Amino acid sequence: MTVLIDPPAWPAHGTLFSHLVSDASLAELHAFATSIGVSRRAFDLDHYDVAAERYDVAVAAGAVPVDGRELARRLGASGLRVPGRARRAAKADALLARWDALLPGARDVGVDLVERWHEPHRVYHGPEHLVHALDSLALLEGRQPGVPDDVVAPWSAGGGATSGSEAGDDPDHVPRSGVATQLALWFHDAVHDGEAGRDEERSAELARTRLADHLGTSVVDEVARLVLVTTDHSPAPGDGPGALVSDADLAILGSAPDRYARYARQVRAEYAHVPDDAFRTGRAAVLRGLLAGDALFRTPQGTTLWEAPARKNLHDELTTLDTPT
Repeated sequence: MTVLIDPPAWPAHGTLFSHLVSDASLAELHAFATSIGVSRRAFDLDHYDVAAERYDVAVAAGAVPVDGRELARRLGASGLRVPGRARRAAKADALLARWDALLPGARDVGVDLVERWHEPHRVYHGPEHLVHALDSLALLEGRQPGVPDDVVAPWSAGGGATSGSEAGDDPDHVPRSGVATQLALWFHDAVHDGEAGRDEERSAELARTRLADHLGTSVVDEVARLVLVTTDHSPAPGDGPGALVSDADLAILGSAPDRYARYARQVRAEYAHVPDDAFRTGRAAVLRGLLAGDALFRTPQGTTLWEAPARKNLHDELTTLDTPT
């Protein structure tokens, strides 16, 4: 790993700031920032803002000084870069605004989830993925992506949440279509320790625990079930909500080639501890498994939007893995 820093040139708060980045690992970037006394509050999803008076300290500790253009190039090549628009949407305050609109009165749950999605070891499975999945779900459900869905749930009317048992027994406390699918995406990678299958099980259990005081039992059960659908993305025939959640989670596969390439770099960066040969073998097996199925997407909208470009993206990445430079 190399930690890079550009010259102090960005004015704010009465001083100038540098950007401090890593070309390989966010976890090691966080460790470096801590070692030179830079607060985690200075982290902005792919870089730290470092005040001018800390520049010499960072260089003395091992940060390599480069100009802004070189820093941007190295950050982009690493797969860790988050573009400005995506970075703004993935910030904690923006995500909390979306959460508050979805489930009023459950701010503590939202804060916990946002903190989880911003854990330092995440690269692809971080807040940008959450935003992309939520926006993809909005497309599938006919809502406007990027706009908080103003859901004023009947169980919060009158200033207090109805208890789980009461809400589950009262048909008036069933949220309208789309709430369970959105909540499932909020929780689907809430636990991400790199253990396939177990992560989804733990995320589903977290949904049960954190939502029990805010939603009826039947709704909580449905959210947990939908989280588990993302284990293998194989919803049963006729499972409309499961198909929506699965397609939204996989939508990145059908993104534009440049966005897909960044996704692939992010996945590699998230597994930076895995040697190249082992990563190529494992990743190629995953891609072949995806391509072997009859369809990646299970909704008509998802098939129309993403099936063809996803298969091309997967084939192109697989070719790259099979012929490494």
